[in-house]
Formats: sequence, structure tokens, C-alpha cells
Amino acid sequence: HGSILTVLNPISILIVDDNDVVRKGVRAYFETLPDFDVVGEAASREDAMMLVSELIPDIVLLELIMSGKDGVETTRHLKYISPRTHIIVLVSYQEAADILSVIMAGASAYVSKELKMEQFAEMLRRVIQGDIRLHPHIAVSVLQNFYDKEGGEPPLFIELTDRELDVLKYIANGLTNNQIAEKLIVSETAVKGYIRNILSKLYLADRAQVAVFSWEESL
Repeated sequence: HGSILTVLNPISILIVDDNDVVRKGVRAYFETLPDFDVVGEAASREDAMMLVSELIPDIVLLELIMSGKDGVETTRHLKYISPRTHIIVLVSYQEAADILSVIMAGASAYVSKELKMEQFAEMLRRVIQGDIRLHPHIAVSVLQNFYDKEGGEPPLFIELTDRELDVLKYIANGLTNNQIAEKLIVSETAVKGYIRNILSKLYLADRAQVAVFSWEESL
């Protein structure tokens, strides 16, 4: 029933990018998916603001650096016009250091331009469902940026409790939920709760990404 409802109420998308090739390519892909509806395109911040006010889309796909315009300001303006609209920022790996400001300005998530289109679409579905996640390699870069600037542990990392850190390390070592529960002398349900917290705090999608993150951070 859920899939039928999704098709009856497709996720409306506005694509904002000053690169015609990128815009048309993204549109062409999403138009092949029945649960998405591309309601418009914009090549400038001004056009984006006008279309968002008219269409109130579920999602705006926003290229971070567009003709030299500040993606942070654009995000802030778009969220002011339509608070219900999710702003998903498209970034390259090199732009990861700028992401924190965009998230603080109101973006729901950011997506690497290198992400496969199938993964991209699935991420947008998760955003609409309230399950907001970030690409793991960019998340690690953001954390490293915090580390470099502050000279200490990244704030997002500090948010993990000691027990959550233990779970993180066990996942990195390949232990199952049941094995982790035995190690910590807690229920498997409690372990699942810790994992959900870790996913939310580190903006990761699943156990596999937790493992990648753990190895990248040398845990």
C-alpha cells in the first residue's frame, strides 16, 4: 500500500543548477522514476526563489556553488520562502569543508556529485521519510575539517556517548548485534537503539557506512 501511495503522491523536485548538462541529466533520470515528479528547473538563485514560491516543491536539488553565488545564502532564502521544502545540496568532494554552514542555514542534507543515481534517488526518499543521511566520505571530511580548525576532537564525534563509541568500535570489527549485546551485557534491542543514535549523530545510512567511517577514523 505504501508504494501505491507514493506513486499517487510523487515527490516533487525542483532542480537548481546553472549547468544545463547537469540539470538536464538529473531531470532525465528522475523522470524515469514513477515516485518522483520534476516540477521545474532553475539556472539562477532568482529563478529558484520565484519557482519555489510558486511550486512549493518537496525537494530542491541545489548546486552548492552556482555562478559564484553563495549556497548558504541561497539555502537560507529558499527555506524562508518555503520552510516545508527540503533543500538537498549537491557538492563535490573538494567542497565538503563548506557543508556545515549550509546545513546550519537549513539544508536537510548534502549529496556527493559522485554518488550513483540509484543511491541518490534512495537518499531523497529517505529524506522525505525523515531519515536524513549524508554521504559517508563527505561526512568524514566535515569531521576532519572540525578537527583541523579546533585542534581537538570534532564536535559531532564528541556527541557520541562512551557506550556508543564502544558499539562503533565493535561494528568496525565486524561483530553482529547479538555479539555486541553479549560484550556489553545488554539486550539486542538496546544495541539497535545505540546504532540508531550513531547513525543519526554521524549522518550515516547503515551499518556498512558506520564500518567505513570507523576505519577511516582509525577506530
